[in-house]
Amino acid sequence: MRRWTAGLTAATLLTAGTPVLAAWGAAPPAHLTADVNRDGRLTTADNAGRSTWTDHRGAIFLPNLDDDSRRCRVDPSDLDAPGRAVDDKLAACNDAADEVINGPRDLADLAPLKIDALRNLSSTATGTLTVVPADKARIFANGHSVGALTADQLRRGVRLGLEGRDVVRDPAKWDGRITVTLTVRDRGRSSTDVVQMRIAPLMLQNDLQPAQTVLAGAPNDGPGWWNGSAPYPDGVPGEWEPFARTLRAAAGARVKFVKGTKQGWKDMWLQDTFEPATASMPGVGGPHTMRILIRSGNVWDFDGVATPRPAGRLIFRDLRGPDVGVVQELAAKASPSLDDLLNMGGNLETLPPYDGYPQGRVLYGAGERRPDSAYLKLVTGQGYQPPVVVDTSWLMVGHADETTHVVRANNARGWTLAVADPRLAAKLLRDVQRQGGGSQRLFADTNAKRKPTVDELLTKLADNESAAQHIDEQLAILLKATGLRADELVRLPVFFDRVPGYGLLRALTPGLVNGLSITDRQFAAPDPHGPRLHGRDVFRQATERALGRNGVRVHWVENFFWSHLGGGEVHCATNALRDVSQTAPWWTS
Repeated sequence: MRRWTAGLTAATLLTAGTPVLAAWGAAPPAHLTADVNRDGRLTTADNAGRSTWTDHRGAIFLPNLDDDSRRCRVDPSDLDAPGRAVDDKLAACNDAADEVINGPRDLADLAPLKIDALRNLSSTATGTLTVVPADKARIFANGHSVGALTADQLRRGVRLGLEGRDVVRDPAKWDGRITVTLTVRDRGRSSTDVVQMRIAPLMLQNDLQPAQTVLAGAPNDGPGWWNGSAPYPDGVPGEWEPFARTLRAAAGARVKFVKGTKQGWKDMWLQDTFEPATASMPGVGGPHTMRILIRSGNVWDFDGVATPRPAGRLIFRDLRGPDVGVVQELAAKASPSLDDLLNMGGNLETLPPYDGYPQGRVLYGAGERRPDSAYLKLVTGQGYQPPVVVDTSWLMVGHADETTHVVRANNARGWTLAVADPRLAAKLLRDVQRQGGGSQRLFADTNAKRKPTVDELLTKLADNESAAQHIDEQLAILLKATGLRADELVRLPVFFDRVPGYGLLRALTPGLVNGLSITDRQFAAPDPHGPRLHGRDVFRQATERALGRNGVRVHWVENFFWSHLGGGEVHCATNALRDVSQTAPWWTS
């Protein structure tokens, strides 16, 4: 009877999958624990559902692409070099590129795993850990990469850390999931346990989140462009001092200026160089978050040599470090120049969360011209911010940030869109004309060569109306996608004209929507230098009133020569790393 009872107990334990005891002659019961319930801890609550990852349950790991020990150096001579060898080298250096843990901060970037202690193993027992796909993650134990386990390790139990080595680039090729398998072998028998995990997706930030760091370009000596002639009017970019002074007055100590190289400092479009994102996994006490900067997809032709946009190399030099990584997806050859403009960060915006889209949505521009397909898959294929696409091909630069900007609102969703309104611009000009101001010049208080009068612009309304019709088409898509009403939109005056030789449209007056949200209530806008009525700039006045109704204060930034005449505005010439801590983690939505 005693022998029968003992046998029944062992059989019952084995049937229940108990990981700590194995009967003689039976396969040793492998047991691998991951943070399946997403509370940052490894407990018995993680046992159920380990082998299948779902949106509601399953362990998560980070792409460990930062540089916690600051070992990745950028040689100054590399920054202006033609070709892509430099870019491949820069991207290849990160914490996931070696087989060591780069200090305690790096250790915190690994997802926890553990193997429970096994008893009654022989001295010849072995264990193996495998990851499929093998190139997407690596497992560490005691500070070293590990695949094989000894009997002694299995008897004591093992604490592990899993390191992600890449991001989702094309969900058709890899959807972000990996399978980790533990196999234990002893006395000719074996058992396995499987955990499925997912890489944290790259989540784009939105303009309602407060800026922690505002980045802007700064001039250097030297020619400023690689062939000696920048594609801008003479003197542009210029007058950096008033730009820097007014930007700092608007954003305060948040501002950090990034100096370009002597050869390339005139490519000072920080917004267009990269798009900030974050990757997060559960941790004890809250999410553990890493910034991942998505480099713009620009590849240029330098005298017949396909060269990734050199300004993108500066983010490796100035921004990559602890908890900040960089990813890039660069084509092998240059895109046609007008198409390539759409590969920039200014063409990538994010709608904040709203009903049905708890993480918001990516917004980008395309049409007859489109971004590079591989770059677009990286940005839009993460799985949690489904894209909205509007046609920006009619714009010379072709960026989504030229016509719309997210701003706070006193409505149910808490936000709306500020919209460039060419018809409002024409109406304000007519108001000035009716009151005797037709001879007033726009940009009168600048050093601009062209200072059109109100009367002159009102004879050239066809192109402005064409822009208005294109924006109407964009808004039809956006209102349907978001559920916003037309009367909720914040309309800002921007007058458009056509670029000679191209037939494409641009903002003749500084694009007021193309500003920088410092917080949801503080907006740094380009000074429009519009016509005056009763001593006040009517474009400024209309903007302050429209945004003020939504509780947003406008700070005016002088960017006329620094960025407007080069085809951009405050938003294009800056970028921001935002506080995402108040946003619900992607795995809880």
